[in-house]
Amino acid sequence: MKVLGISGSPRPGESTERLVREVLSTVEAETEFISLAGMNIGPCVACLGCVKDNVCVVNDDFAQLRDKLVEADAYVIGAPNYFATLNALTHCFLERFYQFRHREGRGVAGKLGIAVSVGGGEPGRPLEQLKTFFQYNGIECVGEVCAQGTACCFICGYGESCRVGSIHRFFGPGTRISEEITPTLDKQPEKLAEARELGRLLSRRLGERSAGA
Repeated sequence: MKVLGISGSPRPGESTERLVREVLSTVEAETEFISLAGMNIGPCVACLGCVKDNVCVVNDDFAQLRDKLVEADAYVIGAPNYFATLNALTHCFLERFYQFRHREGRGVAGKLGIAVSVGGGEPGRPLEQLKTFFQYNGIECVGEVCAQGTACCFICGYGESCRVGSIHRFFGPGTRISEEITPTLDKQPEKLAEARELGRLLSRRLGERSAGA
């Protein structure tokens, strides 16, 4: 059994990636982690070039992921909240799964999935899109976890003075950015524990499937 962890955040090494890795850390199976950060993955262009063989003809970095997606038995997919929905890079990645659907294609259907999301505000927003994606593609959603991440306003350099940013919105005008108010996963041990428990749950489900086979 193999589990593929995917972070759709364009910021490598940050909260989305870490939360995905926390799930993977307790999975009792072969795991591989992939960050989409820096990858060139465009949207589905509705060309229908994949209809005959269920292989996308768009030539970009998704092509190098296709075999891994087909070979994996489960996915742990993480996305950050951008404007109350999952970010564009993750959405483009998910759109390209259209290639697997033609003529009752079984490239990804029947696999297991865990949804992970992070956001400075409303961190759970991407979960609904991820769960809908799983359902649409015949992937069983085993569980979900979300956590608060560090909004870019904390590190952009203008967070204290910007009147429309997260600092003013969450803490009020005149707030000074400090380590004390900056959200991190380390301050949410219950979320890290929840992620690790999901990894154990996924292991059990994979074990049940393996025994049933």
